[in-house]
Amino acid sequence: MKYMHRLIEAELMKASKAFSAVILTGPRRAGKTTTLRKLFPQAGYYLLEDPDVIARLRADPRTFMEEVDPPVILDEIQNVPELLGYVRSRIDRFPHKKGGWFLTGSQEAPLMRGVTESLAGRAALFQLLPLSQQESPKVSLLNGGFPEVLTRPSTRSTWFRSYVQTYLERDVRAVSSIRDLATFRRFLSLVVSRCGQILNRTDLAAPLGVSVPTISEWLSILEITGQIILVPPFFENFGKRLIKSPKLYFVDAGLACHLLGIESERMLNQSPFLGPIFEGFVASEIIKQQTALGRPRALYYFRDQQGLEVDFILPLRERQLVFIEAKASRTVFPEMGAALDRLATASSRYDVSKVVVHRAGGGGSQTSALRRGVRALPVDRLSALLRGGK
Repeated sequence: MKYMHRLIEAELMKASKAFSAVILTGPRRAGKTTTLRKLFPQAGYYLLEDPDVIARLRADPRTFMEEVDPPVILDEIQNVPELLGYVRSRIDRFPHKKGGWFLTGSQEAPLMRGVTESLAGRAALFQLLPLSQQESPKVSLLNGGFPEVLTRPSTRSTWFRSYVQTYLERDVRAVSSIRDLATFRRFLSLVVSRCGQILNRTDLAAPLGVSVPTISEWLSILEITGQIILVPPFFENFGKRLIKSPKLYFVDAGLACHLLGIESERMLNQSPFLGPIFEGFVASEIIKQQTALGRPRALYYFRDQQGLEVDFILPLRERQLVFIEAKASRTVFPEMGAALDRLATASSRYDVSKVVVHRAGGGGSQTSALRRGVRALPVDRLSALLRGGK
């Protein structure tokens, strides 16, 4: 499979010169191992996933670590968190040696507990999500951004089916003691049908016959394994009474389409889920670029109890915001910016940009003006927003 360059490469290289360890988390098959092995070809490599290897390491971690000669990549280290203490000891013996340890993990929360205890101050932490449109023009609503799907789109359905099975058997069971995987699979299908909606845990619990705390636990599993995005409401009220629950999206639009049974562009264009999937695609593209550039996640939505709603609010700099409406149409109309105008009138304390992000058309991707400072921006030019483009 041809290597696809990642935006995060520059940040990883910079961190390798300043920190003893670099930790890269993210969903399974997003490209973590490939990226590290490409950037640091001189590093040794150990995959900590085979049951026999894990058993041997747990039985005698000291002997294994004595055989390791940095620089080294320890892949899927969440499977053997006991090694983190030994890594710390090796780092502390040679504190001035940088870029010796590269660790990956598919499950962010369990890995982070070990990092907090063992490698605080010694490691730089990054998250790698599936490819963005800026990284590959092949990324789309139907195929998503997983590298293997983009390389062989004809095997898309088989790949996603296998991915879900692997995810359930490995990541979900590793994070939680879930025994009823059949119910969890139904939960996945239910969650994807709520894409773009304000999260209602009771609404998810009732059809499955499980408790609200169980739904909260399962949503947490999806979030820490990099499958969903929970977009919180904007923290300032502009003098209005606000909705306080987050909105829910899938990180990968291709996986969302698969779970919804959408197998072709024709089915996607006719689907009632086209709008929510596109919204999630926009949210994911923004967050992918934020994480790749080493910035904190910062994306919000706005909805008040009178019904005024703006899909996304993106903070750029101090007192500078971008209001975004995501429209799955390839044709944009001035009225699509009406909600942006209404909210902007209550936001005089901010420097506000107003943008309608829409699906790219076949005639080229051009920015255009709609009304009173509202721009229409094709989704494949979304990266301009993060660069502070007006």
